[in-house]
Amino acid sequence: MSERLFINQLSEQTQVDDVYRAADKQLRANRQGNKYILLKLADRTGTLTGMFWNAEDRDFERCQDSEYLHVKGRTQIYNGNMQMIVTGISPVDPSQVDPADFDMFDASASEQAFARLKELLGSVRNVHLRQLLDACLADEEFMTRFKQSPAAVTNHHAFPGGLLRHTVDLIEVAQLIGPRYPQLDIDLLTTGAFLHDIGKTEELSSGGELTYTDRGQLVGHIVIGVQYLADRIAVVEAETKSPFPVQLKWHLEHLILSHHGLLEYGSPKVPLTREAIALHHLDNLDAKLAAATSIIDSDISGDKNWTNYNPSMGKKLWKSPIE
Repeated sequence: MSERLFINQLSEQTQVDDVYRAADKQLRANRQGNKYILLKLADRTGTLTGMFWNAEDRDFERCQDSEYLHVKGRTQIYNGNMQMIVTGISPVDPSQVDPADFDMFDASASEQAFARLKELLGSVRNVHLRQLLDACLADEEFMTRFKQSPAAVTNHHAFPGGLLRHTVDLIEVAQLIGPRYPQLDIDLLTTGAFLHDIGKTEELSSGGELTYTDRGQLVGHIVIGVQYLADRIAVVEAETKSPFPVQLKWHLEHLILSHHGLLEYGSPKVPLTREAIALHHLDNLDAKLAAATSIIDSDISGDKNWTNYNPSMGKKLWKSPIE
């Protein structure tokens, strides 16, 4: 077989004859009662929707339990997005594939980002916050999940390791603006930036398809984050044999609870402190810029200046560099 084409290399009307991981498979029926298979195909570069029309039950049954599929078909543009019209699928033995072609987690990049995270957190001088951060970093099971977790299922940093990347970028920006706003407690803002999405380590699953866990759907990352904060404070209190300052705990809880900014965006509280206001806007800035960059980089529009209309953004984006 010739060298594989990764999903990010596919263009319109590309003939496909290759192996992909089947992140999702669903047998459906259209309004006329004709059956089709809806596929979510994936490799290490991204995902692609596949439509296998006029499918039969036996097509689905022989591939239902297979993680990898040999897929034949042709790509097309539909509603501004790339998809594949599938003409044939067959199961593939996992031993016959190279896992490196499908693993979206970049361990080397994650370790570099983690080293940078420890460097940034090392700048915190408040003794109580320092003890709390050390307790988090010492939680090896948690940190393993933190290194591999996505920051979202879609929109921004939606890849394994995305949460760590987002956190590092957010802390760097927070520390960059500190000298401009001396009224901000940068130690508190830095710690809040580290903790704000900490619950996503349990809200989201990074193994295989990016999706929400049962606990994530029932509880959500904001509540999970506050619970994790309480657990780590209990560890600090046990190790130091002294109580954690209660108002400092309240401020940390508030940073987690308010970082979405508005009640309608899922925040149980709106930002009420200077650090919470800063965290919300910096978090939103990093997420929005990362999302815009991802949309521009993956755009398949034939227009050299504008992307296709993006529903999540509610607009097109200018993608051509300024000359």
